[in-house]
Amino acid sequence: MFRPKWTQACFCALFFTVLGVQPVQATNLSQKMAESEISNSQVIALTQSPVKKAPITEKTPETSQILSKQPSPATANPSGRPTLSADAAVLMDAITGDVLFDKQAHKRRAPASTTKMISAILGLELGRPDEIVTVSPKAAAVGESTIHLDPGERATLYELVTGALIKSGNDACVAIAEQIAGSEEQFVRMMNQKALFIGAKDTHFENTNGLPNKNHYSTAYDLALIARYGLQIPAFTSITRQKETEIHFLEPDFFMDLRNTNKLLWNYPYADGVKTGTTNAAGKCLVASATKNGRQLIAVVLHAPNRFGDAQKLLEWGFAQTETTSVVKSGEMVAEFPLSGFEPLQALAQYSVEVSLAASDKTKIEKKIQWTRSTDLPIQAGEKLGICEVWLNGQKITSVPLLAEREVKAFKPRFLSLNSEGM
Repeated sequence: MFRPKWTQACFCALFFTVLGVQPVQATNLSQKMAESEISNSQVIALTQSPVKKAPITEKTPETSQILSKQPSPATANPSGRPTLSADAAVLMDAITGDVLFDKQAHKRRAPASTTKMISAILGLELGRPDEIVTVSPKAAAVGESTIHLDPGERATLYELVTGALIKSGNDACVAIAEQIAGSEEQFVRMMNQKALFIGAKDTHFENTNGLPNKNHYSTAYDLALIARYGLQIPAFTSITRQKETEIHFLEPDFFMDLRNTNKLLWNYPYADGVKTGTTNAAGKCLVASATKNGRQLIAVVLHAPNRFGDAQKLLEWGFAQTETTSVVKSGEMVAEFPLSGFEPLQALAQYSVEVSLAASDKTKIEKKIQWTRSTDLPIQAGEKLGICEVWLNGQKITSVPLLAEREVKAFKPRFLSLNSEGM
């Protein structure tokens, strides 16, 4: 059943003007946490890795046209780089976090509706999918791209997150924020804290949905980090890969059909997310993911007239020209720790390390051992002895701690005891 408001809204063209982005001095996480009134449970959620949850993609009208091992620096830029229409772009391996391609990846830009990725992440991490949300007058009054909420309407949090990601509902984002944090302002503080925890250091949010604000900005790299984090949440992944779906409102009782504006889901067989976004200042933006032969890549293109073509070109280039290789495996003996008077002590990798890089660079990987512990005894089994650094083309990519394979006790000399009668 369609409401009259929804039917009328389908004939409205949505346009809005965005002010230029200006850098703002970002405060650190502890300062932000001191400024905000957030419960202990919310603080824990803001600074944790994704929690696996039950399942839960953007529709922005074209007329209104972002744990595991920390991401490592760019490791591969082979010849034959794709030519893009985008002003800024990045290609990242979703598992390793390695950057395979970048074009002004750290330049701050208006992110438009790609902002909604982190709003959805917080909604899924801090709320229950089945909790009922009552739409406030403030949420219903939000304009531009919306799902046409009315004051007093009720729906589950899960349905509103779906509306925010697939239909890019600005009003849904405000409703989510008010349900989780009590106010949009408080929720925005939490968004900025979560962004810092994820590693998005060149990102600052002023609202939940990406509406124009000169102090609301991100980068292609930061948006890739946020998407990578979100894709570790099953519900987020499930929503963003949907081409079409519907959401159910409880009061009044009706269903709303949604169609994803991420055309890559139709045009590219390996595509499985994530979020589009468009404003005058941001231009056409896309955060896209694709999985091929078990390997998932994330492409971000900002201010890209041909965003879907750019993203597909980047993804195909990444699958064809780069690969993921294992450098060391968890528990593997990497080196021998020298001990005077004892047999060398085997140093084992604490965890596995994989890197994504150009196929032609695979043989150029170097391992350098740095011992950080003295040879003083005793040494406990599992004690850290040093690190194994992984280098490529003169740049350190990552490192892994090296642990003692066994215990080595201190040497205790035995002395002969003689009594006075024997002298």
